[in-house]
Amino acid sequence: MDMDNMLGGGGGGAVGQFPLEQWFYEMPVCTRYWTTATIVTSVLVQCHVITPFQLFYSFRAVFVKNQYWRILTTFLYFGPLSLDLLFHVFFLQRYSRLLEESSGRSPAHFSWLLVYATTLLLALSPMLSIPFLGSALSSSLVYIWSRRNPETRLSFLGLLVFTAPYLPWVLMAFSLVLHGTVPKDEICGVIVGHIWYFFSDVYPSLHNGHRPLDPPQFWRNLFERAPPDTGATPINNEIAAAAAPEVR
Repeated sequence: MDMDNMLGGGGGGAVGQFPLEQWFYEMPVCTRYWTTATIVTSVLVQCHVITPFQLFYSFRAVFVKNQYWRILTTFLYFGPLSLDLLFHVFFLQRYSRLLEESSGRSPAHFSWLLVYATTLLLALSPMLSIPFLGSALSSSLVYIWSRRNPETRLSFLGLLVFTAPYLPWVLMAFSLVLHGTVPKDEICGVIVGHIWYFFSDVYPSLHNGHRPLDPPQFWRNLFERAPPDTGATPINNEIAAAAAPEVR
């Protein structure tokens, strides 16, 4: 990256946009909303508008006391404003963005991945006593991306160079050194991510292309609505179909 791009002076950005604004609007929709909600949640906690005790997931709090917002907020709080939060937000937006961009123009596939991962993590949370699940969800996405990009070489803190499949384990080791405890939330996220990776990338090649974790048709219809009939002639329709990129 040259200095022009770092300062937003490259020709690829929109005219009049600051680098941070350009970076924000270039993020795909799911990643953008998740990143924004994460930062806003930490700011609200830092300003004492809300407390972490109102955000964590508890089966009793949700299904007995009807505090349903906890189903979402448990994935949004990574801690108060700090260097650790910046670290988490960086990995969240980076690998969430890479996965979402690789899933095609429609957010149907990536949003279904989020539904799968959040549902499974919520089911595992009471058994493993993990009140906040944001790190676990982020670890799931990091794991899936790392397995799908086995040849990509990465550098951690400029000291350690390794290929992408080792990234989840490097992050776990870093968390262990930093916090002094086994990162069971990240381990849980890796397990959830591996289940998705296996049934989406390995299982289909062994079972005639069957993909059991693909989004159902009703979910795709929410995001992939058929375009309205414009009255185009058949020859124009054929040209448009030939020119349109394939959407997975």
